[in-house]
Amino acid sequence: ESYKPIVAEAATKNVDKTYNRIMVTHLLMDDAQDNRIAGAVGFNVRTGNYHVFKSKTVICGAGGASNIFKPRSVGEGAGRVWYAPWSSGSAYALMIEAGAKMTQMENRIVLARFKDGYGPVGARANSFKPAGLVPLVRVNSELGVIMVIVVS
Repeated sequence: ESYKPIVAEAATKNVDKTYNRIMVTHLLMDDAQDNRIAGAVGFNVRTGNYHVFKSKTVICGAGGASNIFKPRSVGEGAGRVWYAPWSSGSAYALMIEAGAKMTQMENRIVLARFKDGYGPVGARANSFKPAGLVPLVRVNSELGVIMVIVVS
């Protein structure tokens, strides 16, 4: 069983309204207080409708990014990536443009461990459970920016 529907169900039960498929393009700065985000602007990738969110809290989970470092592969292997080539790291740009201090940028993938859990990347490998090995799941953050905006 996938954990994504379980998390989505729990999240939607605790909010009045959920906005899906919104590509956030800008974070809005708070004029009253320095170094504080007041909301976000984005558009629906299916309809093109723009949305402006005012919020007290913004959590930006940037996920990974492909092709931001020089590859070790040469010749025919140059430019080949495991993750989505269109994952450009735009979520990092959102935070940098807002003035966030970026650290440990070389660590872009977090390997999470779930007992008997399955994730989008490496899920097939978890089907084979040799004795004595703990299943290792790579949480796929290449699906896009996960942004939680708390409005109250």
